[in-house]
Parts: sequence; C-alpha cells; structure tokens
Amino acid sequence: MASFEDFKFNKQILNAITEAGYTIPTEIQQKAITPILAGQDVMGIAQTGTGKTAAFVLPMLMKLKYAQGNDPRALILSPTRELAMQIEEQIKLFSTYLDLRTVLLYGGLGPKTQKEQLAKGCDIIVATPGRFLDLYLEGDINVKSLKFLVLDEADKMMDMGFIGKIHRVLEIVPRKRQNLLFSATMSELVRKIAGDFLAFPTVIEVTEQATPAQTVTQELYHVPNLKTKINLLQHLFKDDETFSRIIVFCKTKVVADRIYSFLERKYGPDEVRVIHANKGQNTRINSINAFKDGEVRILVATDVAARGLDVSQVSHVINFDVPIVIEDYVHRIGRTGRAFQTGDAITFCNPAEEYYVAKIEKLIRQSIPVKELPEDVFVEKTPFDEKQAIDREIDNQKKKDNPDFKGAFHEKKYAPKTNNAKKSTRGKAKSFNKGNSKPGKKR
Repeated sequence: MASFEDFKFNKQILNAITEAGYTIPTEIQQKAITPILAGQDVMGIAQTGTGKTAAFVLPMLMKLKYAQGNDPRALILSPTRELAMQIEEQIKLFSTYLDLRTVLLYGGLGPKTQKEQLAKGCDIIVATPGRFLDLYLEGDINVKSLKFLVLDEADKMMDMGFIGKIHRVLEIVPRKRQNLLFSATMSELVRKIAGDFLAFPTVIEVTEQATPAQTVTQELYHVPNLKTKINLLQHLFKDDETFSRIIVFCKTKVVADRIYSFLERKYGPDEVRVIHANKGQNTRINSINAFKDGEVRILVATDVAARGLDVSQVSHVINFDVPIVIEDYVHRIGRTGRAFQTGDAITFCNPAEEYYVAKIEKLIRQSIPVKELPEDVFVEKTPFDEKQAIDREIDNQKKKDNPDFKGAFHEKKYAPKTNNAKKSTRGKAKSFNKGNSKPGKKR
C-alpha cells in the first residue's frame, strides 16, 4: 500500500495525517488497519518504534467518527503513565478535525480533575488499569457503551503484575465489543490473556518476536566496573555532534541519580534531566517534554521510561546497566531508530552482566557486536566491595542454572568449626597455659 488514502479514511483524518507529516504507512499499519476497520479482533506483534499506536488509533477514530452521548465508547489500557500520555497525544494529533473527546486517567495525581473531565462526557478513555478500576468502582465511569477495548504493550502489563486487574476489566465491560492487543514481545502470560480476551483474532506479526528494529545499530562494551563505565560515558559524550540526543538507561533509581549528578556537574543543569519512579509526576512530564523539545541533550532514566517514550531523532540509547528483565532490552533500544530513522544502541556490560547479555542475544536471535574499549578510556581498578558484589552475583547466576553448584561464597566456608577443631583449639590453649603457669607462680 502506497499511502493512507488507500484505507478510505475520511477527509478530516487524512488532513490530520498529512499535517502530522506522515506519508507512508509502516508495515504494522499496512497490515492492521484494514482488519480493524472490518471489525476483526486483532493481535499485533511488532518491534517498538514501528507505529503500533497509529495502527489502532487511526481505524478507531474512523469508526467512532464524532462525539456521541456521555459514556465512553473506547477504552485503551496502557501499563505506564508515560505510555498513556503518549497514546493520548497521538489521538489528539489525528483527531484535530474531529470533535471526539478523550480523557486520560492515571495514578500519582488526585482523581478530582479526572472525575470532573469524566462528568463532562467522553468518547475515548486512555488509562492505566489501576486508576481506571478505582474510578469505575467509585461510579464515575459507565462502560455499557464500550465498543472498543485495546491493550497496548500487553507483555509489559503482564510483567508489572496487571493480569488480575485486566481480568477484572474483562468482567465488567460488555461482551459485544472489538478487542485489539498490541505488543513488541509475546510471553506465555500474554498468550494466556490473549486467549481470554480475543475471539478468533487476526494475528499480525510483522517481525519475529522480540526482534530489535533493523534501523538500530547495536554495540557492546565489556567494562569491568562502575567508575570505568562513567569514564567510557564521558569519552563518548565528547563527540556532541554525533551524540546529540541521548537516553541513558540505568537499572536502579540509585544508579540513575548518581549518573545524573555526575552529568549535571560535567555539562550543567540545562543539558540533562533524570526520570524514575521516585520523581513526582509533574517533574517526570516536564523532563520528558524538555527532552522532546530539544531543550536538554541527555535524559537519564530507569525502565519506567523504556516504553511509551516517543521522541524523534534520538541519536543514541546507552544501556549503562544491562536490564535484568531481558525483554526490556528491545524496548530500551527501540527509543532510537524510530519511524524510518536510524539510531545507535550501546550497552556497557560488567562481568556479572554477561549472563543477561547471553540471554538477550538468545531472545533476539542475534549476537551484539563487541567493541574494544577506546585507548583514551582509563580503566579503573575495581574496588573491593564492588568486586565482592560482582563475584557474589556470578555465583548466584551459576546456582540458578545449577542448584548443585558450590561457589566462592558457598556457606560451608562460614560454617561453625567441627568438634575436632574445637578440641584441638582447647588443647593448644591448655598447653599454652601450662607453659605460662611457672612464671605465674614465681610472681
């Protein structure tokens, strides 16, 4: 299909698509839009950054057409606030010339404003599962008119433990509805929820599951410790023309804050922002918007931002830590190389993280090219505590794969001494006392 006009969208939607700068449908859009317009249940599996959101938003807008009544006719569920906000932005973008009303619902903020918006009437709800159920149970949402139910990033929902809430939603929505499920990967839990959720779906898999976007170049550096990782980061960022817009992903909030503090001292507060679960919702929104608008060059983030962060022209994704949830690797690196653009994903790996790199390579069915550390990067000596932590983690990994493995931190090293050892110790003590008894008597 050569253009969006081939889908028979109305003039209002086509004008919005043109103004948004979209010209050629992506593969997932080409394959998903027609069956969705035909009323089919659809399960779509595609790489992140390939236009999944537009693939379900555009046909949904076409079928809803105009505002009608007070109760929602479409519900889109998302695992994170950031992704929910991104979906709402896409709906606003494509419904510029339609009078459809959209309400965004997520936790972290008081529900008063959201309740007021619902009371005014809406056609589409974009929500995280928890906040949607809270407001439904309080009587603020009537689901009797729902015609569409969409699960976006279904695998992340399962990873985050939303399966119970999703089943609760399925119990309360009308049985007669069109269901759409989209994801970048397909785990066993997703297959299970798909079986409960979809009726004879059209399955669209535009790439093999968990395949990184072909527009992303991947690189791997073996780095011995945290300080050397920071030195490598500093070395790469010297080339500010190439590294023009960067997301640095960290495993924990503590590491993210440390990296942010270092980069802020190095490049100034106007060049870098940090987002993670401990940051207030407004802070996170402002940081993401500043990064999107090109006001800041570097965004440091935990996996809270790995999905749903749609920023054009991200030049590089840096995996400062290798993700433990290996599926998150695909989503992290999918923040670059989006919508026909190219990008680079660079991963720093210490000895304890090699275990997860091997699993990631098995998941994506390809090897990540390894690069030598540049000569200019000073390799720090690994501090004792960090060395112990790395060795202990490697032991734990080996025990996972082989429960009989006895490692460097095997508990027998710290077991109490045997009775024989105690006896011999007592014997030495007695002989020592005997040897010193004469001098004692002389005193």
